Amino acid sequence: MVRRAVEIVEKAQGRGVVLRILGAIAIYLHISNDPRAMSFYVSASRLGSTNLFTDIDLVGYSKQKKEIMKLFEQDLKFRTNPRLNIVFAGKRLYYEDPETDAKIDVFFDKLEFSHDVVFGKEPGKGRLDLDYPTITPTDLLLEKLQIHRINYKDIVDVIALLIAHDVAREHRQDAIDGSYIAQILSDDWGFWYDATNNLNRVVEIAQELLAQEKISRELRDLVVERVNRLLKIIEETPKTKNWLKRSKVGTSKPWYREVEEVY
Repeated sequence: MVRRAVEIVEKAQGRGVVLRILGAIAIYLHISNDPRAMSFYVSASRLGSTNLFTDIDLVGYSKQKKEIMKLFEQDLKFRTNPRLNIVFAGKRLYYEDPETDAKIDVFFDKLEFSHDVVFGKEPGKGRLDLDYPTITPTDLLLEKLQIHRINYKDIVDVIALLIAHDVAREHRQDAIDGSYIAQILSDDWGFWYDATNNLNRVVEIAQELLAQEKISRELRDLVVERVNRLLKIIEETPKTKNWLKRSKVGTSKPWYREVEEVY
């Protein structure tokens, strides 16, 4: 499934189409060259005996939607689902790969779940151009931190990502850009609230995993140090008027979007 996802992105690249991998496969690709992160992944029971990946999540630019549809429907001969594509109202396309039976979601410009993770609308002007064949580790972390009801699997992904990537104050190819994350959260109180709670939850789970001997003390300390560094950057970044205004409302009104999984 991993090879197939990369193959799709490579074929798109060869046609001048920008596609990047999201989600679990992207996390796997970003940590696969770090033995410590992969060892933790196995210890935390994230990798099982069955196929880890059953679907492929991709993101592209809406400016290239026609080219993306041509790639999937004419070149790759993937099965489409017109009903689901109508439901998603052009924000997302759904396909099935007859070769692997993978379900494939193609998002455009941003992820809209509990909170928005924005990538831009056209090649050369968006965040998809910053990494290949996946989105950046920064955006992968935001993809996880935006989840309102984060689960164990997602937290394990975050821990593995933080083992494999340092937290920096600027964009670096293989680091998490703490300043960019802080900038996004400084204008959205709801996203900030869930993201900071999730980061604190990561520390709690890392401690529990240490007690269960599923993570070494050295790696637990590394993750906690990187989480605390990111939280410090977030705290020190000035908040906008939008953030300050929404912070006064707090949790008395919903601050996240309810998400329903479409099967």
